[in-house]
Amino acid sequence: MPELPEVEVICQGLLIHLLDRTITSVHCSGKQLRATVPCKEMQTKLSGKRICDLSRRAKYLILTTECGAAIIFHLGMTGNMGIFDVKSTIKKHDHVRWTLDNNTELRFNDPRRFGAVHFISTENAAEEIHHFFANTGPEPFSRTCSVAYLTKRAAPRKIAIKKFIMDNHVIAGIGNIYANETLFRAGIHPERPSCSLSKAEWKLLLSTIRKTLKHAIACGGSTISDFRGASGDGGYFQMNFRIYGKAGQNCLNCGGVIKKINIGGRSSFFCPTCQPEKV
Repeated sequence: MPELPEVEVICQGLLIHLLDRTITSVHCSGKQLRATVPCKEMQTKLSGKRICDLSRRAKYLILTTECGAAIIFHLGMTGNMGIFDVKSTIKKHDHVRWTLDNNTELRFNDPRRFGAVHFISTENAAEEIHHFFANTGPEPFSRTCSVAYLTKRAAPRKIAIKKFIMDNHVIAGIGNIYANETLFRAGIHPERPSCSLSKAEWKLLLSTIRKTLKHAIACGGSTISDFRGASGDGGYFQMNFRIYGKAGQNCLNCGGVIKKINIGGRSSFFCPTCQPEKV
């Protein structure tokens, strides 16, 4: 599933093609995604409306129009979005298409159909968007996501630090790949109880989270599974993976053997030397 950097890369790639363009029509395959796509409602309320913005919140994209209506996208496991010439071949899994006034189309493609397209009408868009993300934690780059905030949230919890930073209610957008990479770079064992981290460790971890995510965004995300950037090009952050998927290989820092364990049903990679279980 695309994580924060992948979704941010798609957002940045699409924005330059969508800003101030007008939607002329909406077309759907008729196949249900994670939820039913309100195709007729979008066709009625979005036709002739100008696109004002495309932004990211957590692992979601939010497209807003001049009338106040909005579309919230989630890519699921295999979803992707891109801009195509209106006359180009429609692919089998292009489930939703928004035709624009310059003879191009925004297309939502999803082979496994675990993605979602939520339409929020004009009447209560702002309120519904706020409600949609009411239980989502702060963005890792925001001031709200501070050392004091994380320390307070972690204090009463013995949950493994890897699960803690992957909890979307605590921090938005961090998935398995970047949780592994961040903890390795910060030298913190993924099974450490979240309440055991000192203020200095939280300061280091938050700084490392931000640096790792920014680096991944700059690299264009990572081409894990079916991710492609909006341009159709894959990212290359995976070339910079130091720990993820490297079980049995030698650690780049110390030369020791990288181990793999299961935490919360997810594969977790760590170096026993660089990420000691007890400190």
